[in-house]
Amino acid sequence: MMTTTKLSSCFLTNGLVGFSNKREHGSSSRFFYLPSRRLLPASCKIRQQRGFDSNKRQEIKKGSPEPILPISSSLQSNSDEEDSQPDNDSPDNLPSLESDLEKGNRIHPTIETNHVDSSTEKRDENIQKGEVTRLKSKLSKKKEGSAHATTDILTVPEVAKALSIKASGDEQFSEGQFGELMTMIRNAEKNILRLDQARVSALAELSKILSEKEALQGEISVLEMKLAETDERIKTAAQEKVRVELLEEQLEKLRQEMVSPHPESDGYVLALSKEIETLKIENMSLRNDIETLKSKLRSVENTDERVVVLEKECSGLESSVKDLESKLMVSQEDVSKLSSLKTECSDLWTKVESLQLLLDRATKQAEQAVLVLQQNQELKNKVEKIEESLKEANVYKESSEKIQQYNELMQHKVELLEERLEKSDAEIFSYVQLYQESIKEFQETLERLKEESNRKEPRDEPVDDMPWEYWSRLLLTVDGWLLEKKIGNDDAELLREMVWKKDRRIHDTYIDVKDKSEGDAISAFLKLVSSPTSQGLYVVHIAAEMAPVAKVGGLGDVVAGLGKALQRRGHLVEIILPKYDCMQYDRVRDLRALDTVVESYFDGKLYKNKIWIGTVEGLPVHFIEPQHPSKFFWRGQFYGEKDDFKRFSYFSRAALELLLQSGKKPDIIHCHDWQTAFVAPLYWDLYAPKGLDSARICFTCHNFEYQGTSSASDLGSCGLDVNQLNRPDRMQDHSSGDRVNPVKGAIIFSNIVTTVSPTYAQEVRTSEGGKGLHSTLNSNSKKFIGILNGIDTDSWNPATDPFLKAQFNAKDLQGKEENKYALKKQLGLSSAESRRPLVGCITRLVPQKGVHLIRHAIYRTLELGGQFVLLGSSPVPHIQREFEGIEQQFKTHDHVRLLLKYDEALSHSIYAASDMFIIPSIFEPCGLTQMIAMRYGSIPIARKTGGLNDSVFDIDDDTIPTQFQNGFTFQTADEQGLNYALERALNHYKMDEEKWRKLMEKVMSIDFSWASSATQYEELYTRSVARARASPNRT
Repeated sequence: MMTTTKLSSCFLTNGLVGFSNKREHGSSSRFFYLPSRRLLPASCKIRQQRGFDSNKRQEIKKGSPEPILPISSSLQSNSDEEDSQPDNDSPDNLPSLESDLEKGNRIHPTIETNHVDSSTEKRDENIQKGEVTRLKSKLSKKKEGSAHATTDILTVPEVAKALSIKASGDEQFSEGQFGELMTMIRNAEKNILRLDQARVSALAELSKILSEKEALQGEISVLEMKLAETDERIKTAAQEKVRVELLEEQLEKLRQEMVSPHPESDGYVLALSKEIETLKIENMSLRNDIETLKSKLRSVENTDERVVVLEKECSGLESSVKDLESKLMVSQEDVSKLSSLKTECSDLWTKVESLQLLLDRATKQAEQAVLVLQQNQELKNKVEKIEESLKEANVYKESSEKIQQYNELMQHKVELLEERLEKSDAEIFSYVQLYQESIKEFQETLERLKEESNRKEPRDEPVDDMPWEYWSRLLLTVDGWLLEKKIGNDDAELLREMVWKKDRRIHDTYIDVKDKSEGDAISAFLKLVSSPTSQGLYVVHIAAEMAPVAKVGGLGDVVAGLGKALQRRGHLVEIILPKYDCMQYDRVRDLRALDTVVESYFDGKLYKNKIWIGTVEGLPVHFIEPQHPSKFFWRGQFYGEKDDFKRFSYFSRAALELLLQSGKKPDIIHCHDWQTAFVAPLYWDLYAPKGLDSARICFTCHNFEYQGTSSASDLGSCGLDVNQLNRPDRMQDHSSGDRVNPVKGAIIFSNIVTTVSPTYAQEVRTSEGGKGLHSTLNSNSKKFIGILNGIDTDSWNPATDPFLKAQFNAKDLQGKEENKYALKKQLGLSSAESRRPLVGCITRLVPQKGVHLIRHAIYRTLELGGQFVLLGSSPVPHIQREFEGIEQQFKTHDHVRLLLKYDEALSHSIYAASDMFIIPSIFEPCGLTQMIAMRYGSIPIARKTGGLNDSVFDIDDDTIPTQFQNGFTFQTADEQGLNYALERALNHYKMDEEKWRKLMEKVMSIDFSWASSATQYEELYTRSVARARASPNRT
């Protein structure tokens, strides 16, 4: 018994049941699969997917308590009855699939779904009844044909007999196990029945499709009849047309007869006229009928097309249905292949559903086609009305748009005027504040110079008309200053000599300063002994850049330009630079290394430095090459290294060491930007005590955006005392207590602090512009001033520029057109239109320069009918990649070219060829681009900020005197502001060629040389040196 139970459990677990036929020579067994959960038939899966409720199933079972397949008591057999055949063993007496089919009405409710409506249920019942009837007849025929043969349909007694076989020995299945197996067999037969029902449903769907096809064919027949009727009407219309032609001929004859009137024919003529009118009316009606027929023909043609499509779909459906029928016939041949039937049934249901979807779509399309045909005529009428109304609306729209545009333009102009009026007072007030101190400082000097130029007496003649008391008082004054140590012995001796000689210069100075303070008087007297008429100043520039040998930005231009301007004024100027491996050695004349070696301290050790000398554009330059293992200046680039703080702090100390060991005694040491800002604290803390104490320190910050902050511990490498300098009133950065700021240290330790334009000097004293240094600048405001940079007019001279195709000047602009044509040819730009404006831009692509506005200007210039050339690169990777993408976009364009590099020769060509230059900087300390552009006759388009605000003045701004108007400006750093200036510039260029030429001549005549700026620096140097000599102990 245990073995039987295990065997039964094994069969049930694997979904297998054995059954036997009559045995003759031993026992034989066959097996078939019972449907396990994962092999449920498609109908069961569908029932589960459609939300079959297990509770409803239980209710249905309770309502139908009768077993579907009754189990006979003969199933309880023993081994003695194996060879005997029971009385109810014949096919006629056994309940079979036929009896189950007769109970189809009881089985059917078990496959109902919760989502099917009542009409669908009734249709399924009718289809099922027909199929059951057909299956009954089929089974009866099979019984008649093979009365004694074993049927293909699995019956309960056969299965019972098969299960009565002993598993082994005397053991046999119990009655409980027989019940479980019978239930499984019934479930299998139910699944077979459901497959048949699925086939019935498919056949019903097929019959529905065929009926719809017949309906469509009927509609086609009706349409063909209508087409025939239309043809008949056309023929009738043709006949009527012939009749009308005949009547027209008769009418012509009547007209001829009417030419020769007959008194008896009046009545006849009237009758004919009436008949003609009648014919005309008929003719019009016939024409209307013809138009109606034509429209119907069009609709018929469209319907024919839809019918063809539907026939194709029906043919596809028929083929699919035939496939279904063939598959269903194959499924009936072998009931034992349950797994294959399940798969096929699932496919059948999927295809039936897809067929149903296709049919629904076809029906909807047909209905839509009918609706479209009905709506076409209405739409035509509406379209005609809409077209008429559109014509009227367009006329009104054009006029209203013009009025609206004019109103917007006027409103924009009014707003601009209001903004200008509001800003004019503020700008005037800022200008007054900006220049007030400068005016006060230079007013006395200018007046004195005017008086000296108007005097007829020679300067070297003595003043004899003053009493001796006057000269004695003056002499006592000089002696008193000497005793009070306000002036030095050498200066006192020179002043005494001038008093004894009754020198007119000391007399005039005394008259000018007698009502001023003692300090001002001492400075004025000391100028007499340190003025340009005597020995000039000795100025040393310590910088990281110098054009053209080592240039990154404007710093290099300032060092070279200011140095040459001071040299021309009689001063001794020297430059100290790092010896970079990447600088342009071919621009250095007579470069050679000195035999001596200068040692400097760094990181607790002394390192040797090789000194090179040479001349750059007439200026003597010392190059320092550190013999440090880190190879500070052999990196292939000027800036951008991780140890820049150490590199330039090393260089700053080495430069001061060079001055000390060479015994130089400069009057001014001028350091620039954060890279050499270390010079100021190094000088006063370390080198002034060693004897290098003759100089005054001047520090120029060219851009407060870059301050070179670093960890406080790094400051100790160059020998400075970190504990003393890392304080809020010294070099401690505002952002953190453990960071130092070289620029802050230079502001505090320098005697003169300058920046590169008056407007920028005001901007950096605010919290926004000062980048954290506004408080330090405000507390040191007495020694802080802004001086507008100049340009090197020798290097940037269109009349002598060797890089140009043709030289030109303000009086002869023909060469500018030749350079424009040559640049277009060089870059592959179109030269078809000579008056197409060329916009140039040369800049470093960094956020400060307004890269988003430069990008916008490229596309906007193209939209406005201009050409655009950009020269420059970016140290910021994502900006460089972005502009590389734009470069590729316009690589072969006729009007745009991007050159992402720096090329000195090409920059000269672009300046000379451009009609206008764009400088849309977010902030710009000074900017040399606008000055160079004007030098070459290119009109600047600039944002009003920093040095741009001090050098570019809008030609449409009535608040600015006409003689100063030289370009186009905008205030806000956005696309609207740029558009406003750019559009005005291009309009001026296109509208009035002569006015544009005069503007070019005017900007080329403006003096942007270093002469004016150098004079201001000279004045600052002289005053500072005079104060130092007046107060030797003062730092």
